[in-house]
Amino acid sequence: MFEDILGGFVTLFSDDYAIWFVILAAFVGIIFGALPGLTAAAAIAMMLPILIAYNDEIGGLAGLAFLYVIGKSGRYGGSIAAILFNTPGTAASAATMQDGYPMTRSGRAGKALKTATVSSAYGDYFGEIVLIFGAVSIAAFTRQFGPPENFAIYLMAFVVIGSVVSDSIIKGIISTLFGAVIALIGEDTITGQFKMTMGIDELESGMALVPLLIGVFVISEVIIQAEKAAKVKIIDFAGDKIDDPTAHYFTWSEFKRCIPLMFRSSIYGSLIGMMPGLGSSVACFVAYGEEKRKAKNKDEWGTGVVEGIAAPESANNAVSGPSMIPLLTLGIPGSTIAAVLIGMFLVNGLQPGPSIFAEEPPLFMGGQLISPREFIFGIFAAGLIGIACYALIGYFAAPFIGRMIAILPTQYLYPFIFMTALAASYSSRASIWDVGFAMLFGIIGYAMRRTNFSAAAFIIAFVLTSSMEEAFRQSMIISDSGLLVFASFEYQGKFSYAPIFLIIGAAVVLMRSWSTYRARQAQG
Repeated sequence: MFEDILGGFVTLFSDDYAIWFVILAAFVGIIFGALPGLTAAAAIAMMLPILIAYNDEIGGLAGLAFLYVIGKSGRYGGSIAAILFNTPGTAASAATMQDGYPMTRSGRAGKALKTATVSSAYGDYFGEIVLIFGAVSIAAFTRQFGPPENFAIYLMAFVVIGSVVSDSIIKGIISTLFGAVIALIGEDTITGQFKMTMGIDELESGMALVPLLIGVFVISEVIIQAEKAAKVKIIDFAGDKIDDPTAHYFTWSEFKRCIPLMFRSSIYGSLIGMMPGLGSSVACFVAYGEEKRKAKNKDEWGTGVVEGIAAPESANNAVSGPSMIPLLTLGIPGSTIAAVLIGMFLVNGLQPGPSIFAEEPPLFMGGQLISPREFIFGIFAAGLIGIACYALIGYFAAPFIGRMIAILPTQYLYPFIFMTALAASYSSRASIWDVGFAMLFGIIGYAMRRTNFSAAAFIIAFVLTSSMEEAFRQSMIISDSGLLVFASFEYQGKFSYAPIFLIIGAAVVLMRSWSTYRARQAQG
C-alpha cells in the first residue's frame, strides 16, 4: 500500500501540468466556496466541459486532479462566508455560522478563520486516509460481485438516497424517480429503439450530463441570487480593536484542546461520507450537535467558541475523501461532486467501480503509459497536496479573500457567471439545444430548491440509472428464475449478496419512516 501511495506522488509529479492544476484548484475552490450561494459542485460543473475539451492537451490526470481538489477547497471556502458574512458559502458551512459569526462580531475574525482552516485540513487529511485504505480494501471484496449484486446495490442506493437526502421521504423519492426518468430518454442500448424523445432528434442520444448539471447547480443559483438582489456586507474585522494578540490566532493551547473534538468529528464526517447522498451538510450539524451535547461549556456554544467552529469544519471536510469510496468501489457516487467527476473518469476510459484498481489495461496520459491503479493513486496524491495548498492559502489569505468578495459588484458578478454557464453548456457538445436544456433545468432546479425537492438525489439518480438498467438486463439474461435471482442467496454456484443489500435498503426506509413519524408525534 505505501508503495502505491509513493507511486501516486511519482505519477503526479511526472505529469507536466498536474501539480500546477492542483495549486490552481486550491485557489479556485476557495473563491467559489466563499461566494455566497455558489458551491464546489457548481464550480466543477462549469469547469467540466472545458477540461473535457482540452483533455488530450493537458492530460486526464491533471483535469481530474483539478476537479477533485476544487471539491475539497470549495468545502473549506464556504467557512469564510459563514464566519465573515453570516451567510454560508456552502450548505456544509451552515453550522459554522453559529460560533464563527459571533467571533467576527467581537473582533476575533482572524482566530475564527484560522480555526476553520486548521480544522478543515485536519478533517480532510483524516478523510483522505480513510479513502486510500478503505477504497482499496473494499474494492478487493466488491470485485467478485456479479450483475444481481450490482443491481441490488444500485436499487439500495436509490432507496437510501431518496429517503435520507430530503426532509420529506416522499419528496426525496420523487426527486430520485425524476432523475431516473430523465436518464431513460434516448436510444435503448439493447433494442435500438428511441424512448421518450417526443420526436426531437436532439434527444435521441440522450440528455447530456453537463448542461443538466449547469442548469441545476449554476443557473438555478443565479436565479436565486437575482431574486435576493442584496449585496453581502462584511463586518469590519480589520483591526482590531482588541489588544490581545491571541485574539487573531488559533493558539497552541486551543489546538490541543480541540484535538479530541476534531478527531471525533472527523469520524462522524467519514462515516457519513461513505453513505451515498448524505454529504457535508448533514455531517456538520451532526458533529456540532454531538460535540455541543458533550461539552462542559455547552452554554457558551453559539456565543463564539473555537470548539463550535472546529467541530463542524473538521466533520464537513472529512466527508470529502470517504464520499469517493462508493464511487471507486461500487460505481455509486456518494455525493453530487462524485457524480460530476464520473464524466472525467469516463472521458479517460475509466469505468468507476472495483476494477478501477486493476493494473491493466494501461492508459496513455501525459505522454506516458500508466495503469488505472497508478492513475487513481495519482489522484489520491493530488488530494493530499491539495489539502496542504488550500490550508496555506486559507491560513494566510482568508481575510483578504473575504474582503475582496465583499466588494465584488454582484450586479456584474452573477450575470457574468450566468453567461459563462451558458457558454460551458454549449461547449460540451457544440449544441444550441444544450443551452436550452441548461436553461430548462435551471428553472427546474430553482423550483426544486424552492419546494424542498432534492437536487442531489435527482443528479445521483440520473447518473446511476443507465448502469442500473444494464445490471438488471444482465441479471435477467443469466438467470433462470427471473426476478427471484435478486432474492436468492446463491446464483451460478456462488454466494450472492443481493438479498442483503435489498434488506439494508428496506431497513433504511423503515427506520427513516419511523423517525419521521416519531418527530411528528413529538411536535403534537
